[in-house]
Amino acid sequence: MQAFFTPAFARLRERFLTPLELGRHRIRNRVFVAPMAGVTDRPFRLLCKRLGADYAVGEMAASNALLWATEKTSRRINHDGEPSPKAVQIAGADPDMMGQAARFNIDRGAEVIDINMGCPAKKVCHKAAGSALMRDEALVRAILESVVRAAEGTGVPVTLKMRTGWSAAERNAVQLAQMAESIGVAMVTVHGRTREDKYMGAAEYDTIAAVKQAVGIPVVANGDIDSAQKAAEVLAITGADAVMIGRAGQGNPSLYASVYHYLRTGELRAPPSEEQIAGWLHEHLLDHYAFHGEYSGVRSARKHIGWTLRGLPGAKVFRERIHAAQTAEAQLHAVDEFFAQFSQPQRQAA
Repeated sequence: MQAFFTPAFARLRERFLTPLELGRHRIRNRVFVAPMAGVTDRPFRLLCKRLGADYAVGEMAASNALLWATEKTSRRINHDGEPSPKAVQIAGADPDMMGQAARFNIDRGAEVIDINMGCPAKKVCHKAAGSALMRDEALVRAILESVVRAAEGTGVPVTLKMRTGWSAAERNAVQLAQMAESIGVAMVTVHGRTREDKYMGAAEYDTIAAVKQAVGIPVVANGDIDSAQKAAEVLAITGADAVMIGRAGQGNPSLYASVYHYLRTGELRAPPSEEQIAGWLHEHLLDHYAFHGEYSGVRSARKHIGWTLRGLPGAKVFRERIHAAQTAEAQLHAVDEFFAQFSQPQRQAA
């Protein structure tokens, strides 16, 4: 890819390979794992960190104190045993509640508080949270001030994830990023779509570039980054300090290390072998069952297995067997048996 070898990108690459300072944390690998509801639970974050990512943001957690004790929220804010920095994302539309949620999570060991202003889901936006907040700049200011004030004196940085705006006619990411910086937010991530776009069409990066030009805090580019070459292209276009990858990492957690390898060396890393995939998937499933419990774990693991097997021979037929498995033992045995077909002895026998 030509952008990688231009003088301009060479300068960006030099900065990219310098650890990013976020509060008291030094993040070596500037390829971040995006927060994804129902995906970036503790087992998945640990998997991504084992395979090379230094920074992963947890699932969106509600700011309503009435929900903190529920099983769902308790799991979402569980970072026990996770390497630093432990980043918790909070969502809500009430400034006081958001401040209380920040302090609650800091007291529980959160080392970064991320504010969700990017989720386009209807169930979030109908509560005036997520990307819906971008339409009310006065409310955004009140929330940012409340959360930053709650983190004051703790050494825990506050970050913000948002979109380019509510719609094509209402792009205000630049103004909100400048506001966030003035209040004390330490880093801003911008998904290159408006709320109206949801996840449709191609991400646009011009607004991210404009945000980067307008503020002095680190800016992270997010949206449609699905390969090492695309990450390099997005960095060249936006001048961002880091990239954040979400959907492309589903079933492909080694992608984070592959992007970092390419940006560091200029060479593409060989894709993982079936044996390597089988190894980390087995380990991930064991962790997943232990974290979620067998009943819920078996069911929520199905999507991870499906994503991981995507494109492999026989995967479509095998999905039926995965959905039929009702126990962790049966599911794990089926996955191990599926990957046995790729083993070297069987290949030689064939």
